[in-house]
Amino acid sequence: MFLINYSSILVFLISSIVLSSIVFGLSYLLSSKADDVEKLSAYECGFNPFEDSRKEFDIRFYIVAILFLIFDLEISFLFPFVVALDTNELLSFAVMIGFLVILTVGFFYE
Repeated sequence: MFLINYSSILVFLISSIVLSSIVFGLSYLLSSKADDVEKLSAYECGFNPFEDSRKEFDIRFYIVAILFLIFDLEISFLFPFVVALDTNELLSFAVMIGFLVILTVGFFYE
């Protein structure tokens, strides 16, 4: 009985491992391995990573990171809200509206 209940999870786990292995293997075999100027250039931070670590950097990268954290937390708090909406409709809706207002104020401040 135990195996019957969880067999679909096992099938999903095995199929996802096989599919991800196939995709990884194909991308490794079919990708170009030659280094070029674009591949070796600075990617997200905007400066070369092999310089002095105390070098000043543009504050926009920090702001983008803070915005990502704000909206990442927003999504993680919206999922339980959707689940709890059936129990206390008015109270949970009011609390979530308050949370979204505070989050929106933080977004505009940023």
